Amino acid sequence: MQQLFTGILKKLAFFLLVLPGLAASQESMTLNEYIETYKYIAIQEMREAGVPASIKLAQAILESGFGNSELAINANNHFGIKCHGWPGMTYYYDDDEPQECFRKYTDPIQSFLDHTEFLLTRPWYAPLFDLQITDYKAWAHGLKEAGYATNPRYAQILIRLIEEHQLYRFDQKALDEHYVLAEQYQREDFSPETTHAAGQTGTRTIGSYNRINYVIAKDGDTVQSIARELDMRPRQIISYNDFENNHQLEPGQRVFLQPKRRRGKVPYHIAKQGDSMFRISQQYGIRIENLYRRNDMQYGMEPEPGQKIRLRGYEGSFIDYFWRRP
Repeated sequence: MQQLFTGILKKLAFFLLVLPGLAASQESMTLNEYIETYKYIAIQEMREAGVPASIKLAQAILESGFGNSELAINANNHFGIKCHGWPGMTYYYDDDEPQECFRKYTDPIQSFLDHTEFLLTRPWYAPLFDLQITDYKAWAHGLKEAGYATNPRYAQILIRLIEEHQLYRFDQKALDEHYVLAEQYQREDFSPETTHAAGQTGTRTIGSYNRINYVIAKDGDTVQSIARELDMRPRQIISYNDFENNHQLEPGQRVFLQPKRRRGKVPYHIAKQGDSMFRISQQYGIRIENLYRRNDMQYGMEPEPGQKIRLRGYEGSFIDYFWRRP
């Protein structure tokens, strides 16, 4: 009896901790139903942008009360993302302060996509993308350290959710090239309420390709000068562009201001004389390690003229790639 009572108390404590905003509803979604509903978009975002599916699902479960919180029901906001200059619809809700501004979406999937964009476009989250993609514990602690939430036990709660519900299995599905997503969850069918679109900053034009912001290097530009101009760190630009530490910018070169994607907008590229994997990577906004892996090429190899370089399609494996890489 005492063991049963202790178990009930533990579950009650978890309920109060995880679901403070749970809305009363006769048709509340169960946790298992929530996982089954959103596992596909989580897997897709891991393949596309490098956010672990386990982490995305755990955050969504925690922040939205698995789809039953007031914010999730009334604003389709499953990650508790506040406005922060958001030009779209808004919803006001008592959180850390009374009546704080939160982003509102027309569809929950938009919330999942915007969560990815939020992590990709805030420089303080950049170190997360240097972590092993399957190391959900490091990601959980990294999110807490970067200030995603104020709860001091945020990382431990995410880890517990992942392990209790075996959410790490979706990371493995994302890495399995034979696992096919449900058609309706292909990323191209959805777009966030807003994307960080092209614009102007001072006299510098910011373009966007493959949903990545970039600038064109001018004569005399260096990584350091662009970083100063755009209030970024030089190591961000080096990391986002697969540059060597001593990389010299060429006038007319595309310089990405956000992490490149895992795949391109088109299926393949036919290599020309003088093409390199780095140039193709910059041309299509694809991370160079993904380009090598998709084409089953050893790191450091260069394409032959006329060779078809795959830009899409989940080819090879992380194990194969890192085994070959020096």
